[in-house]
Amino acid sequence: MTIILNGTTGITTPDLTSTDDITANSSAVLTSASDIAASQITTALNATGSAPIYACRAWVNFNGTGTVAIRAAGNVSTITDNGPGNYTVNFTTAMVDGNYCAQGTSKYNASATGQNVRLGASTYASDFTTTALSVQTTNAGNNATTDSQMVSITIFS
Repeated sequence: MTIILNGTTGITTPDLTSTDDITANSSAVLTSASDIAASQITTALNATGSAPIYACRAWVNFNGTGTVAIRAAGNVSTITDNGPGNYTVNFTTAMVDGNYCAQGTSKYNASATGQNVRLGASTYASDFTTTALSVQTTNAGNNATTDSQMVSITIFS
């Protein structure tokens, strides 16, 4: 079932059939194609206060060694291996602009002591495009790019 979340109009369930049910804290059950009001989203997420809620726009967990492969993802179509410790995360649906926030972690490699993750060389705005993000994993000991067993990236916009 497709559920579309829009911060202005709420949640749209265009392919909901009469046999499907969606329950949000037992306060709203949909049994036919309809929308959930934006005010019900806050309740469904157990959020309090008036600060806006910003959802993750894209995320990926991928194997960065050998044949690079996505383990799990949302709004990420592919990962490009550009060489040791150098990857491109390609978005399925483009971001609004390149001013998004990206976070990442990498899994320790036994052969690369002190490894950490650096996103997009961080000083280059060109690494943050609407369609992709450059990601580098480096060894903290010598700052050399090196492949990582697992890389996890989240994008907020």
